[in-house]
Amino acid sequence: MTDLCAEALATIYAKPTPRVIAKARPAIDAHAKKFIEMSPFCVLATSGTDGSVDASPRGGGIGFVRVAGPNQLLMPDRSGNNRIDSFRNVVEGSGFVHLLFFVPGIDETLRVGGRGTLSADPDLLASMVEFGKPPRAVLSVAVSEVYFHCGKALMRSKLWSGDKVQRSVMPSITEVIHEQTGLGEPESQAITEERYKAQL
Repeated sequence: MTDLCAEALATIYAKPTPRVIAKARPAIDAHAKKFIEMSPFCVLATSGTDGSVDASPRGGGIGFVRVAGPNQLLMPDRSGNNRIDSFRNVVEGSGFVHLLFFVPGIDETLRVGGRGTLSADPDLLASMVEFGKPPRAVLSVAVSEVYFHCGKALMRSKLWSGDKVQRSVMPSITEVIHEQTGLGEPESQAITEERYKAQL
């Protein structure tokens, strides 16, 4: 396999159209705001001091990420595995973040980029209670770029088709990690799901 260089890319891909370039906006407009307010799920990407990249799934109730203004988003951080790779990248790395928002049933996605900072201000945490709990911290994103991404990837994947894989085809995550590491106790999927629900 031969790796492609930058010059070779130009021989494979046409230049993007003016409309594709122009759709990248410097702020959240009414359409992007509506999309974010309908979204229960996004992927958060951050970069570390060593150039590494982390992508982390984030979810909550519909509109769990708050549009605080045309250039500010607020994302609550819920219970997780405590690795905090994303947040270490925000405070120690480049600070740049990128979010990819999904809305079930809509094939297009929304991409939002900017710089992140973290807050544990008690009043802010209290204003973002969900599942009966305040977040542990809130990620504030100073938004600098927003654009809608075409729906072809989700159309190809048929992500919203309703055809679901039966969960039983894979062992539970605790069984997988136990087999991989020998650490922890393997739990059935039913027990794992009950633990998840208690920790939301």
